[in-house]
Amino acid sequence: MRGRVTVGMKGNRDSIPHKDDSQLSDSGLRWHELAREFIPSLASSTLMIAGTAVFLMVVLVGIGGAAAADILPVAERHAVKLGELAPNFQLRDLNGRMVALSDLRGKVVLLNFWATWCGPCRVEMPAMEQLYQTFPRKDFEILAVSTDAQGVASTRPFQQENHLTFPILHDSDFRVGLTYGARSLPMTFMVDRQGVIRHQVFGARDWGAPEAQQLVQMLMKP
Repeated sequence: MRGRVTVGMKGNRDSIPHKDDSQLSDSGLRWHELAREFIPSLASSTLMIAGTAVFLMVVLVGIGGAAAADILPVAERHAVKLGELAPNFQLRDLNGRMVALSDLRGKVVLLNFWATWCGPCRVEMPAMEQLYQTFPRKDFEILAVSTDAQGVASTRPFQQENHLTFPILHDSDFRVGLTYGARSLPMTFMVDRQGVIRHQVFGARDWGAPEAQQLVQMLMKP
C-alpha cells in the first residue's frame, strides 16, 4: 500500500509460538486482548499522505540508479512475518555510531519506521518518548529508523526541537525499510526479547496510553 497511512493493527494468535491452545498462558491471552483493544487516539481511521508514493519512487530510483521495478520484488520476497526473527541490520545514529538490532537481543524493541516529512510520524513521536521513559534501558529500547533522504540534516533539528532521547537511525536509501516491507509510514514492529517479531502496527499510535505500556510489559514476560 503506497500513498496511504493506514491506522490499524494486525495480529495473529497463531503467529505466536505456543505448544497448543490449551497451554496458552493467561498472560498470552491477555496480550492478544490488549492488542485488539489498542485503538489509535491520535489519528482518524485512515490518513492520506500525498507525497509518500512520490517519495518512495524517488528513493528507489536513486539507489545506485536502480529502477523501482528492480527493488520492489526483493522487498516482497523478504517481507517480514509475525512469529519470525526480525532481520538484523546495522545503521548509523545521529552521532555516526553503528547500531545493530542484534546487539539489543534480550530487550523488547519498538522498531519504528518514520520520516520528518510524515505528519502522523511527527504526531506520535512525543508519545514514543513518553513510553521510552517509562521502562529501564535494560528491558526496553526504541529504534526510530528515519527514511529521510537528507539523513542527519533533517533528523537532528527535529530531535532537538522535540527533546527526543531514544536512538534515531538513518536508512536514507530505504534498504532496511524495504526489507521490512514498510511501504507506508509510520510503521512499527514490536520485537520480543528473543528477537522475534510479535506485532506489526500500521499508522500513528498514542504510545503513551496505558494499553501501549501493557503491551510492552506483556512482551517483557518470559
